[in-house]
Amino acid sequence: MNMKQNISLFTSTLLAWYRTNGRNLPWRNTQDPYAIWLSEIILQQTRIVQGMDYWLRFMEKWPCVEDLAAAKEDEVMRMWQGLGYYSRARNLHKAAQQIVALGHFPNTLDGIKRLKGVGDYTAAAIGSFAFGLQVASVDGNFYRVLARYFGIDTPINTTEGIKLFAALAQEHLPQGAAADYNQAVMDFGATQCTPKSPQCEVCPLAETCVARREARVEQLPVKLKTVKVKTRHLALYYIRWNGMTAIHKRGSGDIWQGLWTVPEAEHLSPDLCSTAILLQKDVKHVLTHRIILADFYLLTLQQQPTLPSDFIWIKEEEIENYGIPRLMERLLSFSKGS
Repeated sequence: MNMKQNISLFTSTLLAWYRTNGRNLPWRNTQDPYAIWLSEIILQQTRIVQGMDYWLRFMEKWPCVEDLAAAKEDEVMRMWQGLGYYSRARNLHKAAQQIVALGHFPNTLDGIKRLKGVGDYTAAAIGSFAFGLQVASVDGNFYRVLARYFGIDTPINTTEGIKLFAALAQEHLPQGAAADYNQAVMDFGATQCTPKSPQCEVCPLAETCVARREARVEQLPVKLKTVKVKTRHLALYYIRWNGMTAIHKRGSGDIWQGLWTVPEAEHLSPDLCSTAILLQKDVKHVLTHRIILADFYLLTLQQQPTLPSDFIWIKEEEIENYGIPRLMERLLSFSKGS
């Protein structure tokens, strides 16, 4: 099929499908750029079913960008706890301060892209949803739907593929309906043309879909494997002394930047490590491009140990007031039972 054929059919069919099957999401019922931006940042690496609760909590606690900008970073990190990819929370807070300093939410594509943590896709989504900008927001759903419908096997994670799909998505963009178009492809890819077991039998595009005609639906889109997952071992020590425990905020250049964690073996003397009780071994925790295998230890002491200067001592029950990674939550559950 010539890619220029059926352009109006492809777009009009998707828009008709969306009018009947589009998901009713709260950030779609507003043109408030703050609410839309917040939803896009939360959903960058998060499923809607999980992200919805976080969006609602953020909007309740910080209903406008000025409120979020004035919050302490630790508050934002704590509110984000459990979502993972914590750089998103730090960037969210910094971007809120950028917006307040600017005096208004940027309403051009270039202006939106200058916000911390906002890339091409997110800027296009915010721009089209909040300001009606005529730009396609090309995400994984776009790649999948376009690759299958037009039978494109150019890898989506190559320079050539990125340019090809961006141009094709933009070419199909209906005048004056960018928001509906982007949301239609997003929902269609998420619920109809899914990565696995797509609903081809009841697909409104089935008759003109190249991948379906050529039995290549499961093979598209093509993505080159380029990332090697590394495994990292950690030994985490929960110290219990006089009703207190020790934590420190992790610095830049390492996992969990800006979150609070307990000491690791490198922070303690060998003598102290040797007296610790093993709570659980090889607890698996998966991060982007990395697998963590952690050993959990409990160290109950009569005297306060010497720790690096960046550690603070807090009451054990106060740890809930600090932003901690999911793996720390699992350690705490083990320590409470000991």
